Amino acid sequence: MFRAWNARDRAAAARVATPSAVRSIFAYVYRTPDVFAGCAGNACRFTHTSVRVPGGHNGLLLVVSGSKVTRVYQSRHVTRPSTAAGHLFRAWQKGDRNLGLEVAAKPAVTTLFRVRFDPRGVPYFFQGCTKEKTGYGCAYSYEGGAMFMRLKGSAVRGYEVRSIDYLAD
Repeated sequence: MFRAWNARDRAAAARVATPSAVRSIFAYVYRTPDVFAGCAGNACRFTHTSVRVPGGHNGLLLVVSGSKVTRVYQSRHVTRPSTAAGHLFRAWQKGDRNLGLEVAAKPAVTTLFRVRFDPRGVPYFFQGCTKEKTGYGCAYSYEGGAMFMRLKGSAVRGYEVRSIDYLAD
């Protein structure tokens, strides 16, 4: 699939990947990653070494099931802090760490996923994002406290959630 994508050959990609995986990889906004970083289990990683992109993937993660690529996780170019925070929050709700790594650094994902999201637990309310000295802070409140996502980046470079803090009432 990676070779087909490099050649911009959608037909060849469709022979080795699901339609959603093909759409996903062909929508990747950054240039082709420089390095094949290997496979672990059914996931193969391609990373950038000459350019910094947001998120913990630093490129592409292709998930294979049987003989087809079924999912492509990618570093995302997100132009608004609230969009990056929402993407990470939805990834947590789904229990999908790799989805979170599309817009967040590994330490932020590790902190957030220490606790499983409980849909029957306390509801979270998005409070918005505010400019801070070193970037942006996006807040989610819940009964008894709040979660703060700290982001860095810009509309040009893309925003990335770098860390998560909690505040208890």
